[in-house]
Amino acid sequence: MNQMNKSKNWYRDAVVYQIYPRSFYDTSSSGIGNINGITAKLDYLKGGPEGLGIDAIWISPIFTSPMADFGYDVANYTDIDPIFGTIKDFKNLLEQAHARNIRVILDFVPNHTSDKHPWFIESASTRDNPKRDWYTWRDPAVDNGPPNNWLSYFRGSAWQYSEATGQYYLHSFLTKQADLNWDNPEVREAMKQAMRFWLDMGVDGFRVDAVDGLSKDAELRDEPLAPYHDPAVRPYNYTDLLHPFSRDGPHLYERLNEMASVMAEYDNRFMINEAHPKGDDIVVGYAEYYAAIDPDNSAPFNFQCIYLPWQANAFRSYIDHFQSTMLPNYTPIYTLGNHDEPRLASRIGIPATRTAAMLLLTLPGMPFMYYGDEIGIENVAIFPDQVRDPFAEPGKGRDPERTPMQWDASANAGFTNGQPWLPVAADYAERNVAVQLANNASLLHLYKSLLKFRKSSVALREGSYQSIDCGEQIFGYIRKNESHSLVILLNFSDQAQPLPESLQLEEIMLSTISNRSIQNSAWLEPHEGQIRGLKLSDFNC
Repeated sequence: MNQMNKSKNWYRDAVVYQIYPRSFYDTSSSGIGNINGITAKLDYLKGGPEGLGIDAIWISPIFTSPMADFGYDVANYTDIDPIFGTIKDFKNLLEQAHARNIRVILDFVPNHTSDKHPWFIESASTRDNPKRDWYTWRDPAVDNGPPNNWLSYFRGSAWQYSEATGQYYLHSFLTKQADLNWDNPEVREAMKQAMRFWLDMGVDGFRVDAVDGLSKDAELRDEPLAPYHDPAVRPYNYTDLLHPFSRDGPHLYERLNEMASVMAEYDNRFMINEAHPKGDDIVVGYAEYYAAIDPDNSAPFNFQCIYLPWQANAFRSYIDHFQSTMLPNYTPIYTLGNHDEPRLASRIGIPATRTAAMLLLTLPGMPFMYYGDEIGIENVAIFPDQVRDPFAEPGKGRDPERTPMQWDASANAGFTNGQPWLPVAADYAERNVAVQLANNASLLHLYKSLLKFRKSSVALREGSYQSIDCGEQIFGYIRKNESHSLVILLNFSDQAQPLPESLQLEEIMLSTISNRSIQNSAWLEPHEGQIRGLKLSDFNC
């Protein structure tokens, strides 16, 4: 029986757990994770005494795909790729998740399709095909080269020549990922219909991929060189150009609002846009997204905390700035990792992951966790014959952060009975879910404790935010509602740090150190985080 909590605006404080399905759990012995594998692990995520306690799952693409970019090259927006299972399997996952009060968010990829999508096959067949204008086709330049200097994010020109019709088509990513022409109303309507297919089924929302490409310069003007690039150096890489014409075009917010209007047709649904604002002030760019799109249906994905140096002052400065732009009806989003960036534990070190857990789960809004971060999975070394990522030029491959989840000490970390599609970490026998569930001092138990505390605290879920001055090494902030005030104190350093004498603190309510005394102490241990109450407070959040 479906026990889904019908609470309005569930997304305002929901903790979302990102699942990269190829690497989560394999029930078919294929070496690739699948939908039934996610269903089998729902009690781990939420349900029963060992449940982690998250509120929603975001599943990276599972639609029909040739897998040139592992699902981000969609060949059918309304079916499941056989690698992952069937529509029936997905409906069962949805039902079982909702029975545990877990929301389900799907990855939606509107900027481009696979070159194997029937739409593109038709479009590429002849110049007068009815779907020709569903994609961007142009004649060669006067030198028979590409129509302009736009570059693919995955290296090289963003244009691919087609012998069949004598024109180039635009691809912002792989040549096998042809950009849809969002200026065509038929394209926009087809994408909205694809969204409705899943929303009708009961999906709770979408994480919308690469939205900045949904509006481009109608004149397809050449993009300027970045000011720091030496024009004598050729060929250009993507970062050698500025991108005022291939991204964030004049109709971007119109396109996003069209999608948000589809969400508004349904009760209590939400979409998160993969936005990468340009300009010197990223926060101003995010604020523009919030102001332009109905915040009851949508929010931009705030990635910046992934890129900040692990320093208290850096996080305090950025989060203060970001929170200062948040109106009461906005949903702030924070994350420390995803499938495109090196693992959190590899970026900041294992000792700091406990502090990071407390940071993520005590900030306002909607935090996103990446699978495996709760047990401290690190980047896995990928040898040349094991590389799968099409973007894997030296030092830039994404395989190391996409390796199989480490469930237990059995073969292949309990992920599969087959040959895993990517290698499992060498330390899986010591670093896995089963080991950490049995250890009350583990990182996994800390995440569980933080999630339980967050769920019980109105101040954390709904309260205001105000940072406080605790010196250069400690990031401190108050989360406060009408009846409760909490102070979060995070030591970003590997040295013990004294707490400000001006803080009138109650006993420690939760520490990242499992055996920490709850007595009133005047310092933080190395990499320690604490949640405490205030005896007296004249802070006005």
